[in-house]
Amino acid sequence: MNSLLRPPLPGPTPSLSARRMVSPPPAPVRVSSAALAGSGRRCRLGLAVAASAAPSWMEEAGVAVLEEGGRRNPSVSDSYRPAGLPRPNATVLEAQARVCTGPAQTRPLGEEQAMRVLDTILRSAMGELKEEPVSSAQLGAFFAGMTIRSNSFPEATQWSEGERRAMSIFWPRLVQILPPEVKFIADPEGTIMGANGLTGPRYVGQGTGEMRLVGALREVLAGGHLGYEEVQCVLKDILPIGPSSDLTVTSEALLAAFLIGQRMNRETDRELKAYCLAFDDELGNSRKN
Repeated sequence: MNSLLRPPLPGPTPSLSARRMVSPPPAPVRVSSAALAGSGRRCRLGLAVAASAAPSWMEEAGVAVLEEGGRRNPSVSDSYRPAGLPRPNATVLEAQARVCTGPAQTRPLGEEQAMRVLDTILRSAMGELKEEPVSSAQLGAFFAGMTIRSNSFPEATQWSEGERRAMSIFWPRLVQILPPEVKFIADPEGTIMGANGLTGPRYVGQGTGEMRLVGALREVLAGGHLGYEEVQCVLKDILPIGPSSDLTVTSEALLAAFLIGQRMNRETDRELKAYCLAFDDELGNSRKN
């Protein structure tokens, strides 16, 4: 009876560590959408509270990501872009992105941009752009794009009125200073620039390999396609295929015009096959099979 009436003696007080073990974890800090949508002060305060509540592993992970992003990609060779290789002219490169594309993707230049591009080409050809000249490859690609658009693209992606006006102003000066191969690319048959386009029909190139390239390029600039053997012969002349290949020194403008021109015309299966097999070490065996 006494044991029932007498309250039990209190046991030892639980330690602080025991309380921490059994106590529920603190509620996570939440930043409500209302707080984010409120004033800038409340938004910054809510984000600061959330950041302070982030566990340490999140901070460590963030540092690891930053360190990983700062490392050099080992899969990219040091020779991917040599430091001494000049960068392309930005003004012409921007225009190339608009006009050196497919029949439906091309975005014609406005008159202001066309004037700026042609003025840049003229000043570069005159030697005034020492720090960022327009390269021969850029000239070949740009004028190839303009020629193919004029010869074979649908009306919506042919030359704009602004491009026509700009070219009529600048071409009489450009034709006096551009190299013959670029004038050929700009008007291969003398049908685009009028009286100032007489170089194209007479241009044949220098050397056997370049002459073959010019012949193929006439077809490409007209919007046409080549056969498998034609592409193979051109690539053998101008690209380092095989250890004992006899290369022809070819104009960068002509080579760029040929490559971008085939892309703009959307290569056929036989043209694409020729490109793929051109870099195959087993080219001879592939043909036999």
